[in-house]
Amino acid sequence: MSTDGALAAVVEDLVVAHRTATALPPLSRSRPGLDLVDAYRIQQQLVARWVADGDAVRGHKIGLASEAMQQQMGVDEPDFGHLTQRMFRTGTLSRRQLVAPRVEPELAVVLGEPLRGPGVTVAEATAAVAEVAAALEVVDSRIADWDVTIVDTVADNASSGAVFLGPSVPLHGLGPRARDLTTISVRLEVSSDGRTVVEHGTGAAVLGSPMRALAWLANTLGRLGVTLEPGHCVLTGSFTRSVALQAGDRVVATFSDVAGVAFDVTA
Repeated sequence: MSTDGALAAVVEDLVVAHRTATALPPLSRSRPGLDLVDAYRIQQQLVARWVADGDAVRGHKIGLASEAMQQQMGVDEPDFGHLTQRMFRTGTLSRRQLVAPRVEPELAVVLGEPLRGPGVTVAEATAAVAEVAAALEVVDSRIADWDVTIVDTVADNASSGAVFLGPSVPLHGLGPRARDLTTISVRLEVSSDGRTVVEHGTGAAVLGSPMRALAWLANTLGRLGVTLEPGHCVLTGSFTRSVALQAGDRVVATFSDVAGVAFDVTA
């Protein structure tokens, strides 16, 4: 485990990188003593700096929850990050404000009850959910060329960028087959100037079920003394591989069972 001074230096580097949309060398190589415990401590301190500067925590995101994303990023376990008020967007995304953005289609859940592990079951996680919505998460890395290990992405707040949400619906308003979110499917299309990338996936790709991912998050955070709060939003993980974004792109996610969500990438 690294010293407090070493962690503080990494936090400062990340604060500047986020503010200026610039990339850093991989932390796992430039600071080889960092481990996963250090990475989560760095993430917590980074988020605390944002909150001290006027931002607010609105929930959490689960990253690397699907086999497709784990294979794409070369890792074998999920991670988590924080969602803050400034990350939530509508309509457009400015390319210049990010380093190397990619988009992932997900389902977001909004909690109606507190959820705290360890020991949370999938049934208990499901019972705590009030609403569900389609989501497009824009992931971004302040690590150059996405050359990341699990330590790099966790320290960088799980490669957070921006979030676009569709209209929310009560979980109990979904059909019985859809309530565990496993069978909900998505078609992601990213297109501009003759370029079209299409990805397909279902909720089953997310640790077997987005509700299982939610239980994993509650149990992981519970061991750190953190409760998932009512009203908070949780992004449960990508249904597909992520797709790189460029200025001029139109991004559309069409879901079964819930309304879709879209945005445009501006220069």
